[in-house]
Amino acid sequence: MSPTFSLVILGASILLIVVLIGKCRVHPFLALIAASLLVGIGTGMTPTAIVSAFEKGMGSTLGFLAGIIGLGSILGKLLEESGGAKRIATTLLRLLGEQNAAWAMMLVGFIAGIPVFFEVGFVLLIPLIYVVARQTRINLLYLGVPLATSLMVVHCILPPHPAATAITGMLNADIGKVILYGLIVGLPTAVIAGPIWVKLTCARQAPANQAQFLAERGEGSIDDSQAPSFAMAMVTVLLPLALMVGKTLAIPLLAKGSMAFEWVSFIGNPLIALALSICFAYWSLGLRRGLGMGDLLDLTHRCFPPLAGILLVIGAGGAFNDMLVGSGIGKVLADVLGQSNINPIILAWLIAGLMHFAVGSATVAMISTAGMVLPILGQNPQYSPEILVIAIGAGAIGWTHVTDSAFWVVKEYLGISLSEALKKFTGATVLASVAALVFTLILSRFV
Repeated sequence: MSPTFSLVILGASILLIVVLIGKCRVHPFLALIAASLLVGIGTGMTPTAIVSAFEKGMGSTLGFLAGIIGLGSILGKLLEESGGAKRIATTLLRLLGEQNAAWAMMLVGFIAGIPVFFEVGFVLLIPLIYVVARQTRINLLYLGVPLATSLMVVHCILPPHPAATAITGMLNADIGKVILYGLIVGLPTAVIAGPIWVKLTCARQAPANQAQFLAERGEGSIDDSQAPSFAMAMVTVLLPLALMVGKTLAIPLLAKGSMAFEWVSFIGNPLIALALSICFAYWSLGLRRGLGMGDLLDLTHRCFPPLAGILLVIGAGGAFNDMLVGSGIGKVLADVLGQSNINPIILAWLIAGLMHFAVGSATVAMISTAGMVLPILGQNPQYSPEILVIAIGAGAIGWTHVTDSAFWVVKEYLGISLSEALKKFTGATVLASVAALVFTLILSRFV
């Protein structure tokens, strides 16, 4: 099979994903299965080899991720139900003052977004934005865009979010380093595409029709009297990150095979770190506030149904990646890209951005891109897999537009026109994507 034909099959499989998801409204799980079959059949794999590659890719991907995603969802649900996220938001707003409300909402999104999905975080915190907008007569865009953009940044580049965690495993990257690099790249990115962006592009004063829009949503108030303290909420949110990053920082200082090495490796493993964090969160956000184990059991049950679609998409993405390897397309792609002069970091960013623009799902974009980028690592050992994980996430941040459900959530809850949402929110995500790329390229010079 010629390299040209292999690349044609790859292009056709990507086009099939785009058409099925974007035009035919087929679920991404089914679209990725169809693309995997196209790759297998088109490259001449035997039927049994196709099935074997699919099972291996899906099983190996979910074997690493299923427990992590499940535990992460419990942590996010506890933060949501306990009022911990609202406590963080109200405290930061009080500390920074209403004159710096855009900065406060950016920080809220960055911190509270660590354990919760984008849509959950935005819907959870939008009542606070409404309250602040009523009291201060500040434009909803001035508050909502920094919140939404920081949530999107964290969603794409920071584990334990599903897609970021998935591609970390696919590229065999160290999750502690990915978290550390994600924080280094993500925070200045959220600043530039959040408070600075709205200061330059949005009027601070509320438009004339905003009062009517807020009135239709009721008076509303934020009651955090029963919520955990700010310190307790912050410790609970940051504990898993601290354990995972702590392992990465401590391992080089310990003798391999020593008892300390073994225990640090064990505690810093993502699954164990999240399990320990859940134990702490059950106490800090549940039992300590008077909830019983029955209440916590009910809360835990409610975490899992929304995860089914995410797990299936990630599993099918892993199968698609394994099909690229098993069919030989991965090697062909690596050879072709290895002969080009394009920086692999820029290439990973560009592919992820184009995929997100086309299919409207950052998760699908990141999973698909990881399969195309993985072969490059073998030919470019000077580029760390952790940096490529951040580059893929940086690309997926951008072009959040009409094909992405996140776009419509932001548009409807902020009550803005389609053109305004495209200018302000989509523009912010494109700026965030470019800024994250620049910071990733700079960081790659030092790691």
